[in-house]
Amino acid sequence: MELDFSHQAHFIVALAPEIILSVWGIVILLVGVSSHRSEGSRTSADLGWLSLLGILAAALANLWLYSVTEVGTHSMIAVDRFALFSNWIILSGAGLGILISQSYIKRQGLQAAEFYALLIYSTMGLMIMAAARDLIVIFLGLEIMSIAVYVLTAINRRDPRSAEAGLKYFLLGAFSTGFFLYGIALVYGATGSTHVSAIADSVGSGNAHSALLVFGIALLAVGFSFKISAVPFHMWTPDVYEGAPTPVTAFMSVAVKAGAFLAFLRVFSVAFESAYESWWAILWWLSALTMVVANLIATVQVSIKRMLAYSGIAHAGYLMVAIVAANETAAAGLLFYLLTYTLMNIGAFAIVILVSGQGEDRLQIEEYAGFGWRQPLLGVLFTVFLLSLAGFPGTGGFMGKVFLLQGAMEANLVYLSVVLVLTTVASYWYYLRVAWYMWMRDAPRGVTVEPIRVPFAMRLALIASVVLIVYLGVFPGATLEFARSSVSGLSAVGPELIGVVP
Repeated sequence: MELDFSHQAHFIVALAPEIILSVWGIVILLVGVSSHRSEGSRTSADLGWLSLLGILAAALANLWLYSVTEVGTHSMIAVDRFALFSNWIILSGAGLGILISQSYIKRQGLQAAEFYALLIYSTMGLMIMAAARDLIVIFLGLEIMSIAVYVLTAINRRDPRSAEAGLKYFLLGAFSTGFFLYGIALVYGATGSTHVSAIADSVGSGNAHSALLVFGIALLAVGFSFKISAVPFHMWTPDVYEGAPTPVTAFMSVAVKAGAFLAFLRVFSVAFESAYESWWAILWWLSALTMVVANLIATVQVSIKRMLAYSGIAHAGYLMVAIVAANETAAAGLLFYLLTYTLMNIGAFAIVILVSGQGEDRLQIEEYAGFGWRQPLLGVLFTVFLLSLAGFPGTGGFMGKVFLLQGAMEANLVYLSVVLVLTTVASYWYYLRVAWYMWMRDAPRGVTVEPIRVPFAMRLALIASVVLIVYLGVFPGATLEFARSSVSGLSAVGPELIGVVP
């Protein structure tokens, strides 16, 4: 089926997954309001599965869009293979986030309807960001996502750490939004458009005002860097990750980062492809600085959540290598890596949720001493997640780094590749340190820890994550080819987008 998305009805088709999520968020809120307080615990679990059903419905709509052929590249919302693969990553993060949060919401007595509705709306905003071909639409998606995540961060009103994290995230998020908007204004002034294809045509033909364009690109890079937590725009990340409820931290660390990176890649590889010489050096240094600083600070952390926060910053540095490389291999590697990172980081935070307990008190790395022998299965799963985050051979994390390195070497980024390899080796210290505590240290004497009961939803998330991580590490070929076909011809000034009829 071929559709010209300049028509309103066809535009609705392009937004089918997002529309489903919008309606589902309202349904979740109405079901939550209509439920009796006496049925709160049962309703909380029901709302979790109902929310997951909404994610599955959006996934089915996304699958159906593969049968739709887009005519041209003039629409504000893309229905190309890149957008559809991006939706799989974001929906995976949302679905796993819902699964690992169900027991936590019941345990903490949070408002389930509001929690799940906000998570669904933030997912919708991220999907709009990843599919948008217009800077204004990217901004709208960014704000839909950001407002929902600000509230999710501070949703536990009984915990002052949550309120503090929400306030910090809101203030610095608003600050970064200013940079992003100012960047859009300057790019519009330089090119006369906010549509990425029109910007690409203006820049490629030499009609863009060079001074305004360079400043606009720089400010957009700053705005994106805040969202992906690149150094030196990362200051909010450790405090917000530590203070937010752990399921929210898990969702932020994967879905929000993925959405920002996907929009980042589309804008810079399409709109600013012809201005590559103006921005590649800036992103080169941001990537290198992020990898080095984050890994060094992570080695001295004593809190598991702060360690994973700095770990996430380091992974942002790895992923920025793909944007600097600006080739098809690196872009496919970025999609593959984001998918793998979603699985392994959600899995790691799921274990943290189980270990931390009712009050989220057991968050020190030392408190994992002997955990592997007390809970062998959970210990093995956590070890697999840590090894994949470190990039150990046989895991999806290792293959993701290999594909990023292939893209970097294809672009002749030798020194940046060396930095990636050396910082990856350095990261083994803090990942294996946690594994060493779990398996090589005895639990403190006199400390009695009750056996951990793993709810069904949490078991489902953990098993799915670890199976897929091992599968992607041993048999990465099919997924990589799928990612490669999704980024083929992404540039608007080169070949037409894959599946698009001129």
